[in-house]
Amino acid sequence: MSTHDAERGAAIAAKVEAFVREVVAPYERDPRCGAHGPSDALIGELREKARAAGVLTPHILADGGHISHRETAQVLRAAGLSTLGPQAVNVAAPDEGNMYLLGRVASPEQRTRFLDPLIAGTARSAFFMTEPAADGGAGSDPSMLMTTARQDGNHWVIDGRKAFITGAEGAKVGIVMAKTEVGATLFLVDLPDPAIRIERVLDTIDSSMPGGHAVVAIEGLRVSADQVLGQPGDGFKLAQVRLAPARLTHCMRWLGACIRANEIATAYAVKRHAFGKPLIDHEGVGFMLAENLIELKQAELMIDWCADVLDTGALGTVESSMAKVAVSEALMRIADRCVQVMGGTGVTGDTIVEQVFREVRAFRIYDGPTEVHKWSLAKKIKRDATPKG
Repeated sequence: MSTHDAERGAAIAAKVEAFVREVVAPYERDPRCGAHGPSDALIGELREKARAAGVLTPHILADGGHISHRETAQVLRAAGLSTLGPQAVNVAAPDEGNMYLLGRVASPEQRTRFLDPLIAGTARSAFFMTEPAADGGAGSDPSMLMTTARQDGNHWVIDGRKAFITGAEGAKVGIVMAKTEVGATLFLVDLPDPAIRIERVLDTIDSSMPGGHAVVAIEGLRVSADQVLGQPGDGFKLAQVRLAPARLTHCMRWLGACIRANEIATAYAVKRHAFGKPLIDHEGVGFMLAENLIELKQAELMIDWCADVLDTGALGTVESSMAKVAVSEALMRIADRCVQVMGGTGVTGDTIVEQVFREVRAFRIYDGPTEVHKWSLAKKIKRDATPKG
């Protein structure tokens, strides 16, 4: 990363951090934070404040270009210091990943119609890929895709069911993956659409994403040919463009959340007394916080390493798998220690520590569970180690 980029990233991150700590964090107990995520009214209110503070959509420059992945790591870590922060400044999943993909691939007309409202923070989006296990549909293995799209004149007709679609309820922009005669294809969709019906919003362990995670039925959805993203059959290739950066930005945001959780646990351990001295002076507690400090730094370095790889223009598939496993597993241990240090208080809603624990547990599954990434890496190890010829 150049000196200019480092300085620019640090400056943006400093503004975002001040905004998140001073303006966003006090909203964490707002009654509009529900089991299926904060309400759109709350997000709209926070985004107006972010716009006024000059920190809305901070990862995208005035000319529409993106800051580097390494700068993004600084900015998203700052946004993640509150569970509401990524939504407030418009760097949350799935919107951030969808903005990245559309910025790289969409036609000028598609950018105006679908990307500009996302950048402006006036619309949310959803990525329709995962399908119900009961239907034998795609999950971590996208080749199991069941949703179909058939051509009808200058239109496509899409039918299928999707599951765990984050933010589908309330989204205005959709990216739907379906299989066609020439392979998996991505379609851009205006939402809501009567042909896309939310069957139910799942009750899940996490609660930071507006709209929650929905099971969706797609029945006779008609989209015009100009709503194909890229070319028919490019779906898997384009998903790869989005995948590695999106894995890494999850790591960035949740690293910020765990930094904050560790701050809260540390403050508790310093203030709380038991058996004649502050908790921090008991080795069992002090050692847990020391381990947190070590693993927070390891996670930061792993993220920066992978970001540097992506900044070379490489796909970073292997590196992002390694980072996803290392960071998500480390953050789970960190969040668990924070809960443990705080005892009974750690499992209450009195602080965000309990929520961060729940969110990070779900993060171990987001964008591929740890076991899938290890399996993929093991296949690469075998290929590299097998004699050629």
